[in-house]
Amino acid sequence: MPATIEAPPAAHDRTAPVPSAASVENWDKLALRDSDLHPDPPVSGQVDTLPEFTRELLRVQWRAGDPIDLYIVRPAGVRKPPVIVYLYGYPAEAVRFLNNSFCKTLTMNGYAAVGFSSMLTGQRYHDVPMKEWFLSDLQHSLVGTTHDVQMVLNYLASRGDFDMKRVGMFGEGSGGTIVLLAASADPRINAIDVLNPWGDWPPWMATSRLVPDSERSGFLTPEFLKSVAPLDPVTVLPKLTHLPLRLQQNLWDGTKTPFAARQHMAAALPPNAQLAQYKDEKEYIEKVGSNGKMLDWMYDHLSSAPWKGTANPSPEKAPSLAATPKTATP
Repeated sequence: MPATIEAPPAAHDRTAPVPSAASVENWDKLALRDSDLHPDPPVSGQVDTLPEFTRELLRVQWRAGDPIDLYIVRPAGVRKPPVIVYLYGYPAEAVRFLNNSFCKTLTMNGYAAVGFSSMLTGQRYHDVPMKEWFLSDLQHSLVGTTHDVQMVLNYLASRGDFDMKRVGMFGEGSGGTIVLLAASADPRINAIDVLNPWGDWPPWMATSRLVPDSERSGFLTPEFLKSVAPLDPVTVLPKLTHLPLRLQQNLWDGTKTPFAARQHMAAALPPNAQLAQYKDEKEYIEKVGSNGKMLDWMYDHLSSAPWKGTANPSPEKAPSLAATPKTATP
């Protein structure tokens, strides 16, 4: 994949009209300053006003042929709320933000919630050959969505109705990987919380059940692994010493991220990070998986942002990674 391309991206042969100003995107750099993306004016699709929150659905675009459905949920009665951006892993979409109970939970403590789908996922999977998908174009998927995070933060800042000094991110699966990459590239992000991020690419590609057996050999070539090596959480995690970070891992299900890969990511955590591992589904639900308890950690750290660099408590001793796998994931 070339280091710098001009819209429309040749790799995808997209035919939709280009944005109002041609964009240049550097696929070898995570930081947005190394690209020149020009957003079109956002298009409002829907506004829902409920007693607890207001939800906006916007169509934003800064890359040819790649419009993004952006969900912005604001708590009622808060003039300038802090913001948490949520990214869920492939193949999950952001349509969960249409669930009123979900939005009520996210905003119940006065925080705004923002969500969108990753590249080549859900409404963003179109105009590409069927053989091309999130994993086959992993470098593009991860780097492009990291750029999207920064463009979304630019848009939120331009509105003037959010507290951009208190910005957090939560990510799950591949979304967790992207959150780690975004935090390494954008200092506006004040705290990050990731659950079961993908990473440690060689063993991940070799054994993850998300990788089709018919395609696995292609993901284990030196060329492919070299292209994603700089995007590996094992490489990125030790550098994230400047903000509060929590790595959460479910130890009972190794189908998506193998146990060895999880262990390597846990070992790569910097001293300021917190490690939370759940030996079974019961422990996960009791600690974070119900009644919005997952958000308490983020609330605690954004309430005192910007962070002054004080280390979090030492990680808890990890349960054995040899725990019996289960197939169910909460």
